[in-house]
Amino acid sequence: MSVGTIDPIQITRWRGGQHPTLEKITRQMREEGLRPYVWSNTPNFRYPVRSHGYHKTLYCIQGTLELIFPDSKQRVTLKSGDRIDLPRGVRYGTIVGPAGTQCIEGSHV
Repeated sequence: MSVGTIDPIQITRWRGGQHPTLEKITRQMREEGLRPYVWSNTPNFRYPVRSHGYHKTLYCIQGTLELIFPDSKQRVTLKSGDRIDLPRGVRYGTIVGPAGTQCIEGSHV
């Protein structure tokens, strides 16, 4: 894995062979004290810009998910196995990739 940042956002890219399974990521998130849940969406679905009052960790399991950060005018695309950690209050929107996506996300319990 490699780690990058869009201040103050941390992005961890999956490197190597087979990306982690849903089971493995769920277990890891619980070990980190996160409460994970899985969601999926259809191709090209768009979520409007929003923010949360909590720290959010998100993994892309299948497909792709583009996150848009309007305040910094930056974008990042998550692929299978990639993780992003979004601090509380960060504004972002998302666009699901052309093949749809399945993600798991969590916040601290």
